[in-house]
Amino acid sequence: MKNIIFTLTFIVCALSLGAKTPQFPSPTIKIEADNDPAVITGYIASDNGSNRLTSFSVGFESDASEASDGTFTLNPSKKMQKIDGFGFAITGSASFNLLKMNKDARTELLTRIFSPSEGYGCSYVRIPIGCSDFSLSDYTCCDRQGIENFALTTEETAYIIPVMKEILAINPDVKVISAPWTAPRWMKTNGKWTDGNLKKECYQDYAEYFVRWIQAFGKEGIEIYGVTPQNEPLNRGNSASMFMGWDEQRDFIKTALGPRFQKSDIKTKIYVFDHNYNYDGLASQQSYPTRIYSDPEAAQYVAGAAYHNYGGQASEMTNVHNANPDKELIFTEWTAGTWSWPGVGMEAITTDAQALIFDVLGNWGQGSVVWNLMLDSERGPFRPGGCSTGNGAVDINKDGYNRLTYNSFYYVICAAAAAAAPDAVRIASPGSAPDVQCVAFQNPDGFGAILMNTAPTKRKVRIKADGRSFLAEIPAKSIASYRW
Repeated sequence: MKNIIFTLTFIVCALSLGAKTPQFPSPTIKIEADNDPAVITGYIASDNGSNRLTSFSVGFESDASEASDGTFTLNPSKKMQKIDGFGFAITGSASFNLLKMNKDARTELLTRIFSPSEGYGCSYVRIPIGCSDFSLSDYTCCDRQGIENFALTTEETAYIIPVMKEILAINPDVKVISAPWTAPRWMKTNGKWTDGNLKKECYQDYAEYFVRWIQAFGKEGIEIYGVTPQNEPLNRGNSASMFMGWDEQRDFIKTALGPRFQKSDIKTKIYVFDHNYNYDGLASQQSYPTRIYSDPEAAQYVAGAAYHNYGGQASEMTNVHNANPDKELIFTEWTAGTWSWPGVGMEAITTDAQALIFDVLGNWGQGSVVWNLMLDSERGPFRPGGCSTGNGAVDINKDGYNRLTYNSFYYVICAAAAAAAPDAVRIASPGSAPDVQCVAFQNPDGFGAILMNTAPTKRKVRIKADGRSFLAEIPAKSIASYRW
């Protein structure tokens, strides 16, 4: 029988209180004939904190007689949504902290995160258009009145763009999605950084602002895959914000942003909303995306909707999908902080995995992007009036920028990326095991699966696909990620 190449990555993220940097031997192996016993190389994270994502090996079963707690069978004939990927936000603050690192250490970290061959293959990044609450100053790229005054600022040219170029050198296929926290103040009804609305007479200038920003990043070799017209459009607070109800966003898209993208041959996707599952409890804003989709003039320009998880239930994405199955759903922000239960360390691994993997993918989301990739040990830099209590996926010491603490959602996102390659498709995985969930994928080069065991004891689960099976032993309160 002809020779084949077979790859499987296995990751287990278990309860842990340590912060040891993982080791990364190559997960790729070669099998000379498909009737040879396969060796599955992977990573493990132990519950005592001594290892996180450290490698080990298992094998496919020659016979499936060993007892298990249950079985999941992958069914590629039943396909659901395409997977865009998993990743992190590269804000001005995250970029500032990354660039404070020793260059070799930063390259090692970014390679570990983004490389498909030498790391986990994260493939999604979110960057702000102008300032956010994690910027080095309050600004837009057109603070002087008149769109002819548009220009990138030092925050982009000295921080965000250099970091993005390093990431894209590691993984050129990384998708970039972007959003503004506020329009330039001269375009707003209140002339302030916070709250206010976009003036109707400024719709065309603001659409041109998006076009120029996308083109400016394109000239730097950074293609913008998607945008949302407004980050958290129902949030009137924050250090920079702008209220944009569904009817305002609809009108802005159909009369300005969509036509301007079309005229300029901008291929960047437009996603609506970009806020919480519960629409911040505002009765007038319920079903925000669906209301925009109901207008054909606006809907023709819209790829789908984006959600955050600071309120409500992920099942709202299924409601929107069922009403609009032709539209995409993406998850663009969440972070942990001092408010989080049970915490931000590995004690939160299953809680975070439920929210970022199983809730999102189980409700038609095409991937997850969490907030800041890196903050410092004082949870900054952050803007006055913005969030001052959140953690980065990775935190770095401010007294030397040479010690990293990896928080639970870093491991969750990396584990997900290792199982689901960009352009994978979620497939059915019927079966059951006590306290175990499974989500599965058909990758461009094979299969992937993520399992979570919420029990206080380990579980043995059999995974079947394509005529083969293997027995996965999942430690207590852990997630396990596989690719083959």
